[in-house]
Amino acid sequence: MAWLRKPIRGVLMDITGVLYESGERKAIEGSVDALRMLRTADIPFRFITNETQKTKEQLDSALHRLGFDIYEKEIFMCAPAAKKFIHDLNYRPFLLVHPNVEAEFAECDQNLPNCVVVGDAASNFSYENMNRAFHVLVDNDDSVLITLGKGKYYKEEGKLTMDVGPFTAALEYATDRQAIVIGKPGEEFFRLALEDMKLRPEDVVMIGDDVVCDIGGAQSAGMRGVLVRTGKFRPEDENHPSIRPDAIVKNLMEAIERVLSMERPTKTILPE
Repeated sequence: MAWLRKPIRGVLMDITGVLYESGERKAIEGSVDALRMLRTADIPFRFITNETQKTKEQLDSALHRLGFDIYEKEIFMCAPAAKKFIHDLNYRPFLLVHPNVEAEFAECDQNLPNCVVVGDAASNFSYENMNRAFHVLVDNDDSVLITLGKGKYYKEEGKLTMDVGPFTAALEYATDRQAIVIGKPGEEFFRLALEDMKLRPEDVVMIGDDVVCDIGGAQSAGMRGVLVRTGKFRPEDENHPSIRPDAIVKNLMEAIERVLSMERPTKTILPE
């Protein structure tokens, strides 16, 4: 267990596929207790998710109904980060997102859009809407493509479902644009959570079910990445051609038990 040789002072976790299975109204076995153990041990943790079919409030409520003791401020999501990015750069978005998160962008000027924001739009991924997004990009040389994460697929009700990544890739291919990724596996998204905990990346472990977005993204940001065999995990993920998880475990509980088995290091906090 080489990943345990260096101190772990904080934990980042994905939500869907780690705490609970998407589409199922129950927590993954041991995950509620695992979080309780972390909080009792006074180890800071945050949740970093590409969930774009729910607002933060909706997700927080859903997790509490499943028995999780979580504070809304501990959850980092793509849509609020994208809203700030758009506001700071005065972009006017065309939204190709799920109806539940459209309200996140209500304060943004959406007249004469000069950017496209793509999230997990589900049934909103129609030919008509994809073509409208295409025209926003090709009709304005200065327009930009923003994607809320870039996952290939996720697991819902026991089946794999296409995520936002393939739809973003279609727009990239059709417009010769490179999308700006706000969410995993983008390094800046991970850094938001690290800065909130005031911890260095080398002192934090990321636990997730997506070998590319969770594990690869975390490792690129300087963290250790632990892959769980729940959620969208597939056996071939253990032999990914370019990403080697620092550990592969049964579930969140096993990962947290290993973290807690370490001798607790002295807490180091970054200067303001």
